[in-house]
Amino acid sequence: MERIDKILANFGGMSRNDARTAVKQGRVKVNGTVIKDFGAKVNDTDDVNLDGKHINLSKYRYFMLNKPFGYISSTEAEPGDESPNVISLLKNEGIKGLFPVGRLDKDTTGLLLITNDGELGHRLTAPGKHVDKTYEAGVTGKLDEKAVEAFAKGFEFKEFVSAPAKLEIIETGSLEGDTEQGYSLARVTISEGKFHQVKRMFLKVGCEVTALKRISMGNLKLDERLKPGEYRELSEDEIKSI
Repeated sequence: MERIDKILANFGGMSRNDARTAVKQGRVKVNGTVIKDFGAKVNDTDDVNLDGKHINLSKYRYFMLNKPFGYISSTEAEPGDESPNVISLLKNEGIKGLFPVGRLDKDTTGLLLITNDGELGHRLTAPGKHVDKTYEAGVTGKLDEKAVEAFAKGFEFKEFVSAPAKLEIIETGSLEGDTEQGYSLARVTISEGKFHQVKRMFLKVGCEVTALKRISMGNLKLDERLKPGEYRELSEDEIKSI
């Protein structure tokens, strides 16, 4: 069991002094009862509420974020880059140690797992784990079966040779006033996560990525009900699946 002020400091994103003040002001309920003793003991099965909001007492937390365009997903920004960080979207959760599992480029959107579980993060991103990641891509040019075969064989880059990838062509067409170059919509699944890898693979077949969205990572699939910038906690089944 832990003191309620320590619980609020660890899981409610408060300082110990602010937690004690909240308790003395009657803003905290445990199992439906207001408590005003900040030394009261609670355990992780108790229902703790602060200002009417349930406080999750789980040690590790797991969030699915639909990453919006223009946000960086590294824990630290590059010098001179003032772009917002994805962690700022979860600041109201008040959880210490949150980090994104893997990176998405600033102009890439879609599924991003946010957690404070370092062991899980390592397991999903370690080079030898080969967790499949699927993206939807809009590209210039018209993809064909030769591109599908090229992705399946892998590409040789200066610093590495990519593993075989699965390319599915969803649609090809021509833009108004452009009958030669055209465009394609595709779905690509890779088992690696090298720098700008998907974009560089498409360049190998003469296409430039104009939009990129990650829709799955391993067994975890993006909840399409989430609008860009929105997030939710993973369900128990989703946590078990990863």
